[in-house]
Amino acid sequence: MQIWVWGIATASAETPDEALDELLSAARVQVPAACDNPEADRLIRILCSGRIRVGVRGHYPFFSTRNADQTDRVGYDTDVARAIARRLWVAPEWVHVRAATRISTLAEDGADVVIATMGHNTRRDGQARFIRPHYYRSETIVVGPGEADISTWEDISGQRICTTIGNYANSNLVSQGLRLTLFRDAGRLPKALDEQICRLVAHDDSFLASYLADPALGSRFEPKFGFDPVPWGMAVAQTGSDDLARVLQLISQIMHRDGELLELARENGIFNQFLKDQNELWQSPICATTAALADPACVLPALDATPPPTAFADQVKLIQHRMEALFGAAPALPMLSSQPAFDLFIAGIVNSIVLVIGALLATLVIALLVGLLAALPNRLTRFLTWTVVSTIQSSPVILTLVVAGAVANAIFTYSPSVALGSAIVALGLMNGCNAGQAIGEAANSLRQDGQHGRGFSLPLYREAIGRSLTQILSFLINAAKGTPIASFTGAPELLSALTDITSFAAGRVTTYSLVLVFYIAVVFCVVWACDALRKRLDPQKQENRA
Repeated sequence: MQIWVWGIATASAETPDEALDELLSAARVQVPAACDNPEADRLIRILCSGRIRVGVRGHYPFFSTRNADQTDRVGYDTDVARAIARRLWVAPEWVHVRAATRISTLAEDGADVVIATMGHNTRRDGQARFIRPHYYRSETIVVGPGEADISTWEDISGQRICTTIGNYANSNLVSQGLRLTLFRDAGRLPKALDEQICRLVAHDDSFLASYLADPALGSRFEPKFGFDPVPWGMAVAQTGSDDLARVLQLISQIMHRDGELLELARENGIFNQFLKDQNELWQSPICATTAALADPACVLPALDATPPPTAFADQVKLIQHRMEALFGAAPALPMLSSQPAFDLFIAGIVNSIVLVIGALLATLVIALLVGLLAALPNRLTRFLTWTVVSTIQSSPVILTLVVAGAVANAIFTYSPSVALGSAIVALGLMNGCNAGQAIGEAANSLRQDGQHGRGFSLPLYREAIGRSLTQILSFLINAAKGTPIASFTGAPELLSALTDITSFAAGRVTTYSLVLVFYIAVVFCVVWACDALRKRLDPQKQENRA
């Protein structure tokens, strides 16, 4: 085997120490002659500049935070970066990255290497070059109230859980029947728990450990179970970093073998069982040479985070390729390509139809009930009815939905059915009260005209309904148009389902365009049905128009 350093081959050494020495010696020979060569490997550029640009998280307790006097960075990731820099005889230069910018920073040459709590999964393999052996491993944990009896997926199926956009575990959460509330910043998750915005959160155990160590939060919430253990990898750019990647591989192998990574983990107070196991592994004879870097018995594979495809995924890809050839672009269709997304998509459509039909029925029933109470001659009954109607009319739509959801969850255990039911009741109240007010006002007008006496009668009530038919149908249409807003309170309708899909798949434009088309079609059908009903119930008006 040969190792290439900027066009010069060197003989492979058996031990990682010898191989590293040969690589660095061969690279240093090229300095400073190669420093002005734009085609030089990033390793040469690092040696020329005397610094290595390291992408690290801005605030990730125990891994990368600022020290007490704000003059430097501390944590496991930054300590690993310093150890690497010392071996290269250069200084580390910190580049602040977020979860969403780690890979793009590499691609845009904003950093030479990223050491930023980044899980190595198969979906990221095509975006960056990960260094193996991995320098750490974590798993996603579900955190909930200490008193909650939760230990398996079945205990939380159908419930809402808070996580972050782009989390590799989102597809697993969705496939287990959970509904997602998404945050851009992981730092919001502990606050959401503390403020009771979220009952459950899911994120890396490495991140949540520091917050749960705080008695203010740890006394009330605890890890329930973990899943999807994922190795963490340093990463370099896909191109122009072959030699740098090889050097980092050898350094990582040596640091595992010598227990240096394990010692850094202990100094920073983080979980270290994985590093203990790796220390023993890389000290074993089978993993003692450079050949071990390509041996599956020594290096871990990337986590397979690719959702299972649908039975017709190949046909979807074929259609996309044809569209790309014809039009130069093709829509992303994650809801048709992966099985978890497809299941969410179908469930979202079904739940949306149930929500629309339920909202229409609830609006009609509440309108007739409110209209009946408002049409009664008893002043106290009418006063109480108008008070309720005025209160609901004065309440913001979102607030009404939130209150309805909170009341439902206080009475029943959370489930998708409960979320849909509370949304149906809230939409029915908001639109039914307005339609019922129209019936009541029509009844009072008829009573004042003396056509039905001063009391209450069914003919009076029926005629009041007839006079208010246009308003009733208008609020039925309004109820159908308002159903997407139920997604903000956890109802698992189509908008909510597709938001969950975009949490682990690309194609936001296509996805939300489908939501728009679906609800336009739904409202069109409701408008058509209401118009047909109006013609049937009020044929006289249609004759007059003719």
